[in-house]
Amino acid sequence: MIPVVLRPEPQDFDVKVRQPGLAWLAKNGINPNGPPPKAGDLPPYWQNYTEQIWNVYGGVCAYLALYFPFVLGAASTDHFIAKSQHAGKAYEWSNYRLSCLGANRKKWAYDDVLDPMKLAPDTFFLDLANGAIFPNPSLAVAQKDAAKDTIDRLELDSPNNRRWRAGHYTDYIQGHCDLDYIKRHSPFVHYEIIRQKL
Repeated sequence: MIPVVLRPEPQDFDVKVRQPGLAWLAKNGINPNGPPPKAGDLPPYWQNYTEQIWNVYGGVCAYLALYFPFVLGAASTDHFIAKSQHAGKAYEWSNYRLSCLGANRKKWAYDDVLDPMKLAPDTFFLDLANGAIFPNPSLAVAQKDAAKDTIDRLELDSPNNRRWRAGHYTDYIQGHCDLDYIKRHSPFVHYEIIRQKL
């Protein structure tokens, strides 16, 4: 995981998502600053923006920092603050994170995951040879624990994720692709190649 920059809210988002969402909450007597009776009942107005969210974030999962094609149907909108905890956040652009389905399901409604949009640079490091992810050893204890919790919750160090990252690095050092390709398809690996001066 690397820092993600919040993209500007679409001009029609307020009219198409926020206003109807908050109106529905008001009509049903649901406090937008509290949990809804059942999160699954919230009208999913945000789903109309799934492809646009994928586009503005370059198809890169905010949690895995890997590109995935939209055509595979694996794109999902994660509500960083879970809509089951804060009904109004279901309709806030700044609360959306582009996520592949696997990472979104692992995060679910848990709040022990670091926010990619508030992440300090160099929170996580990679061993490019084997794809392993680990907290920056120089972090303070609390920051390191939070990074470890994030790795564990999202299974960022799973064998499959390691294999993908190591594979991208191997392709690069063997000349099968250039740095621009790595930057687009595996931005965390790209970042580490630059940081480690490789």
